Amino acid sequence: MAAEAANRRIVLRNHVTGFPKESDMELVATGTAPSRVPEGSAGAVLLKNLYLSCDPYMRSRMSKHEETSYVPDFVVGEAITGYGVGKVVDSSHPGFKAGDYVWGMTGWEDYSLIKDPSKALFVIRHPELPLSYYTGLLGMAGFTAYVGFHEICAPKEGERVFVSAASGAVGQLVGQFAKLMGCYVVGSAGSDDKVKLLTEKFGFDDAFNYKKEKDLNVALKRCFPEGIDVYFENVGGAMLDAVLLNMRVRGRVAACGMISQYNLDLPDPVHNLMAVVAKRLRIEGFIVSDHYGRYREYEETVARYVKEGKIAYVEDVAEGLENSPAALIGLFSGRNVGKQVVVVATE
Repeated sequence: MAAEAANRRIVLRNHVTGFPKESDMELVATGTAPSRVPEGSAGAVLLKNLYLSCDPYMRSRMSKHEETSYVPDFVVGEAITGYGVGKVVDSSHPGFKAGDYVWGMTGWEDYSLIKDPSKALFVIRHPELPLSYYTGLLGMAGFTAYVGFHEICAPKEGERVFVSAASGAVGQLVGQFAKLMGCYVVGSAGSDDKVKLLTEKFGFDDAFNYKKEKDLNVALKRCFPEGIDVYFENVGGAMLDAVLLNMRVRGRVAACGMISQYNLDLPDPVHNLMAVVAKRLRIEGFIVSDHYGRYREYEETVARYVKEGKIAYVEDVAEGLENSPAALIGLFSGRNVGKQVVVVATE
């Protein structure tokens, strides 16, 4: 029972500069978890967390910023927050009831009290599918891939699509959405095994190991002799610089993330920006939460894809809340293969 269980949590020990370490986070116990929403917390829900999502954007939240970003910095000494899947233990909100499975923003802890669940959580409508999928494929990462590709890139059948960090939670799905549209798709990844995964499991037309390429410009010209129509940007830095040289006229770039830049004191320069003018390129950044009004449409579409076997999906699973810091840090060295998820509890 929830009343008899300790509520462990992962807290940030200090704000981070440079590459984060496991020791920047700490597992602490905070006594027993409540079995009900506390009095005076009208409109709240109590969650038992089942799965936690490790996502690259969380690195930025580990630092202290002078200006507020689109998502606030983590607070030293408090539980880290991120996307996850949980089961409602108790609710004083009419839109949620005990026993509901939900996904959304929660704490890195065994139990979380969510005070404004209508802004933080979605009730899961397809619990017959693996619940962990709602940390990725059917959650934030999958919806990010869908919005970035379909809405920001505005693709057309037969276009040439390049995806960087293509074996990750977002990239693996962008490539598959592009193939479902009849596009030619190439991805980059950081190991030969990941490259093999892209072509043999996810159906990419071609892929390359960027760590083995002496010149990214040459690699892109080899894969795209006629140029790139659509680039889904997850990396930044030298990769973005090379892509700009290989874009076709009126190409589109969806800037989702730039993981190569997150741990640098000074960002890498981009030298080829004149290509934006010469080729009349459109580069647009986006934040997926701006598009959550369309999430239910996405959930139904992709749940159907999963049931029909049209989508392949790979998870990298870490067991136990205590192992979540290592799982998160591993993202920044490419240790994970597929979507990094942490199992906190099964029920």
